[in-house]
Amino acid sequence: MALELSDKQRRVFTWWMPGSPDRDKTGVICDGAVRSGKTWAMSLSFALWAMTCFDGAYFGLCGKTEKSLRRNLSDRLQARLRALGFTVRESKTASFFTVALGRRTNRFYTFGGRDAGAASLIQGVTLAGVLLDECALMPQEFVQQAVARVSVPGSRLWFNCNPEGENHPFKLEWIDKAEAKGLLRLTFTMADNPALTPEIRARYERMYTGAFYERFVLGRWVSTSGLVYPFFGPRNVSFCPGTPREYYISCDYGTVNPMSMGLWGRVGGVWYRLREYYHDGRKTGVQKTDEEYCDALETLAGDCPIRAVIVDPSAASFIACLRRRGRFRVIPAVNQVADGIRRTAALLQQGKLRICPNCTDILREFTLYRWDERRDETPRKRDDHAMDDMRYFVQTVAACDHAGIAVATPERKEN
Repeated sequence: MALELSDKQRRVFTWWMPGSPDRDKTGVICDGAVRSGKTWAMSLSFALWAMTCFDGAYFGLCGKTEKSLRRNLSDRLQARLRALGFTVRESKTASFFTVALGRRTNRFYTFGGRDAGAASLIQGVTLAGVLLDECALMPQEFVQQAVARVSVPGSRLWFNCNPEGENHPFKLEWIDKAEAKGLLRLTFTMADNPALTPEIRARYERMYTGAFYERFVLGRWVSTSGLVYPFFGPRNVSFCPGTPREYYISCDYGTVNPMSMGLWGRVGGVWYRLREYYHDGRKTGVQKTDEEYCDALETLAGDCPIRAVIVDPSAASFIACLRRRGRFRVIPAVNQVADGIRRTAALLQQGKLRICPNCTDILREFTLYRWDERRDETPRKRDDHAMDDMRYFVQTVAACDHAGIAVATPERKEN
């Protein structure tokens, strides 16, 4: 039976072959989501490359520890090679195995890179290639020492990892400099693994929230520290259980910057963000007029009896346009940033403010909205448009319904 491969997996298997447009690369980096099919494709391709291009050479397989390397890669790789007709003999006490086909034989050493001291374990050996699995979890001293051991003509480097923080040393030194170093970089998501069923993919997507969702599902290098709402998770996300009796719309105005609007309804003392409108003129290349935004707001409102529209107080032209139409009561929002964030955090933590799963733009911003490291109690001015329209609603409407709420500052963690 033919093995089904995604385009990225196929590229991992073929990048080093004659005729490939990537054949002149000095190595490959595969990073991205968990369960994305990158590890097995890379390990098998590494072994096939070694057995195709070399005879009597030494290679390195490196993991966070030898135990994790055996569990995640080495045992499975040996089984796959045997199934393909290779002869594999392992010497566990000496931490290597040999692979043979016909008269061609190569040796694969296994190393654990738990700490900086592990670099001494790999010193002195000359390698034709090295595969570093979970390389973002290894000290950079070990990574640099492993790379330094690869000096045979025709040798190549192979890196595999899940993302860590945006300022992680491996990202700064290898991911960001991949092109300059002559490396092929392939970023995987779960969609690049044909072996995953939609049900399994959905299960993994439900396992993570916040920055960990960004890392392990979307495959992005983002920090888990510095989030304005670090506690935000599945308990804050649910569909509205009934029909609200009162509705509001909140707006953060933008022409070049995104325009964000949210429809809010209250059921059982809880405010739900029922649906939203989000337009990024810079990303789409289409800037909309105030009249077009008024049309979009009316579509968002539908037949709901809107009590008031809460608008960014700096959006004078948009406020005037709405008032000319005469359909909605328009209120300039209370715009005290630090106090608004504290009140929003309190309502979220108390379960009085919830987001419906279909509001994907505000859910995305929850994973990206961070404090500005250079200014106390001030969030960064990006990925904040749905965050701002939510804050306007809380400060102007929702917080007034809960005058006795405990106002607690969300924990601020430094990078």
